[in-house]
Amino acid sequence: MSYADALFLGGLVFTGGAASRTDGVAVRGGRIVAIGEQDARNLRGPRTEVVDLRGRLLIPGFQDAHVHPIQGGLEMAACDLSEASSAGEYLSLIGAYADAHPDTEWITGGGWSIPAFPGGLPTAAALDAVVPDRPVYLPNADHHGAWVNSQAMARAGITAETPDPPDGRIERDERGGPTGMLQEGAADMVARLLPPPTRGQAREALLRAQALLHSFGITAWQDACVGAGLGLADPLPVYLAAAEAGELTARVRGALWWRRSRGLEQLDDLLDRRARGEVGRFRATTVKMMLDGIAENHTAAMLAPYLDGCGSAGCGHGDPAHVLPTSGLSFIDPDALKEYVTALDGAGFQVHFHALGDRAVREALDALAAARTANGSAARTARGAASRRHHLAHLQVVHPDDVPRFGELGAGANMQPLWAAHEPQMDELTIPFLGRQRAAWQYPFGDLLAAGARLVAGSDWPVTSANPILGVHVAVNRTLPGSDREAFLPEQRLDLAAALAAYTQGSAWANGLDDTGTIRAGALADLAVLDRDPFEGSPLDVAATRVLQTIVEGERVYAAPDA
Repeated sequence: MSYADALFLGGLVFTGGAASRTDGVAVRGGRIVAIGEQDARNLRGPRTEVVDLRGRLLIPGFQDAHVHPIQGGLEMAACDLSEASSAGEYLSLIGAYADAHPDTEWITGGGWSIPAFPGGLPTAAALDAVVPDRPVYLPNADHHGAWVNSQAMARAGITAETPDPPDGRIERDERGGPTGMLQEGAADMVARLLPPPTRGQAREALLRAQALLHSFGITAWQDACVGAGLGLADPLPVYLAAAEAGELTARVRGALWWRRSRGLEQLDDLLDRRARGEVGRFRATTVKMMLDGIAENHTAAMLAPYLDGCGSAGCGHGDPAHVLPTSGLSFIDPDALKEYVTALDGAGFQVHFHALGDRAVREALDALAAARTANGSAARTARGAASRRHHLAHLQVVHPDDVPRFGELGAGANMQPLWAAHEPQMDELTIPFLGRQRAAWQYPFGDLLAAGARLVAGSDWPVTSANPILGVHVAVNRTLPGSDREAFLPEQRLDLAAALAAYTQGSAWANGLDDTGTIRAGALADLAVLDRDPFEGSPLDVAATRVLQTIVEGERVYAAPDA
């Protein structure tokens, strides 16, 4: 008889499947061989490890379908501002970091919060006061803009005469001079000057990030930018080396970066990168297309113009619809997008869209519809199970007419639930500029699920926390953990099972990992042990849940001290 390598007993199991709860699991050879306590106990042998769950919950390993691990790992080791919240704190940390690193040519890092500054616009003058002698480049938490000092702008040649790039904006004072805030593509004018991390630094960042993600129960992820983009060097060689060396303990799908300055002439390069990008637990089977920016800086592509922030008669305007001279940016021409997506779909690539505004969402869905018309709807499997499992990430504003199209087109709805709550960025820099009607179309998770969309989940870390449990909490409550604010569009709440399913089997679908994401006989033993059963408590207590163990293919890759 072949005995199990490990049994998980004495608690409950969320399988993620149709029968969502059971009470025991047996693992052998990295796969689940039995579920249910009695069947599992029958496989106990003299060398079987018995894990006593002690009433806790075993779940499929979490998967993050949109994350930037190497970027996050690098920022953890640089001037990390993510734990501070005010302008004064940021400047104190920046000055202290610069003093502690006198030989560092550029001060980099980031993670500052937009609402910490009036209008979300910090200034070079403030940075100059704490770092006058070296260039500073600090992306905000959203990574759609960067705060720079005068030295950085001088090196980039940014002056009052410098025109805005087509995909970005240089913030200016009343005389047209640059103020030190660069939005979207304008940030690349400085980012391209940064000394790239060494291969060793990038490897350390990847391993640092992997350890953090494993501590949150994450067993697989999709890196949303595998290419020279967002101010970073191409991480593909780093992933391949880590996978070859056996250092990549997670399963990773790489989303190859679509350079929006080029067209279909880059397809051959993407095909070559896909062919080379299959080593160990890493597969580069996806193409990432960034369609727009973010709502807070008015670069998210909207179907109608942004309001001026006081667009109602009650604000002292006679016209209830005072609008700004912008409806955001479409980074890729929508007609060209249809051609590109059709070609990528035909080549068996999955397409991973950044689509935040309602116009960007519609343009992505229109492109998928064009690809389906041209190529048919039958799933391709020649390049792996992820082929043609296209998904749209962020989905901040979705026009109601487009909600049912996700199910009709088989497009995944890749949500970042932590953003769907009342907080300063939402209440001060988003809702006033969208207006009441569009604000009610934000993050429509409940409507998407009801309309037959497949929900997929990710964090966009280091934009926000990589901890899936915090995302689950907001998806269920539509409030941030510990917040006393009212729920944000509470009709869009998900129940706990649906939220967990999005972070497990939903993201496994997007990652093409069909033998993960649920607990069933024959599936890979990618698992996480929680310190409690969150189904038994109040939904408001979900965020208190911790991960005690993370297992990938039967091997423990993380254990909390009290596991």
